[in-house]
Amino acid sequence: MTSMIKTGMLMAALTAVFMVAGQLLGGSNGMVFALILALGMNFFAYWYSDTMALKMSGAREVSPAEAGDLHAMVAMLASRAGLPKPRVYIIHQDTPNAFATGRNPEHAAVAVTTGLMHILKHDELEGVLAHELGHIKNRDILISSIAATMAGAISYMASMAQWAMIFGGGRSDDDDGGGLLGSLLMMFLAPLAASLIQMAISRSREFQADATGAAICGHPMSLATALQQLENYNRRRPMEVNPATAQMYIVNPLAGGNFANLFSTHPPIAERIQRLSAIKTL
Repeated sequence: MTSMIKTGMLMAALTAVFMVAGQLLGGSNGMVFALILALGMNFFAYWYSDTMALKMSGAREVSPAEAGDLHAMVAMLASRAGLPKPRVYIIHQDTPNAFATGRNPEHAAVAVTTGLMHILKHDELEGVLAHELGHIKNRDILISSIAATMAGAISYMASMAQWAMIFGGGRSDDDDGGGLLGSLLMMFLAPLAASLIQMAISRSREFQADATGAAICGHPMSLATALQQLENYNRRRPMEVNPATAQMYIVNPLAGGNFANLFSTHPPIAERIQRLSAIKTL
């Protein structure tokens, strides 16, 4: 029930951002159009957000014949967690990272980069996969998938505002929209609002998935050491990802300094490791 409430709140918040963006771009008619578009996006995001997230990440589904060890590890951990075995995908990027997606445990998928499989030790890889299965077990993968899809759409609307300013120069004074000022606000505030909504939800999700993943794999410090390595690699070699999908990954795949970290959808790695260390000492 908690997951359904969170999903409903997310949809409502992002729908509100859509409507405000529509009003800024097109006045009353734009707001009505944005509401219709948002309703359609919510329906689409519920049923197809996992497909969109996997496509945006460039993930490719692999069979047991192609990645037997990976499939065996996912199957073992899923059995331990009492979950159906999710579909397995690989992203051909050297930077180690991973995410899970899907609307429920029966329609879930786990995606890992080739770098993750090459860099981590066996127990560390188990820890990362257990974390992703933790998202599935906690039933919060729908939230992250919807957030990625909707945030991407909002970013697209911001791009539309930018091109409208370049070629249209803003609307006339008798338009009930925001004109040039509205377009400027749309360009900067709508993506920021979508990011803040994602951040509020994503940070708590990661802590919960860490704890659940530690219980699934039975080795909290294996996950902790994996997180530190992933943090170091992703800082040195940021991934090429759609920013809307960044919050889905186990660690932030995008580069950023201290100021950018204030608005990160991921909690600080040091705090995550500290919490995992506390589990070990219980």
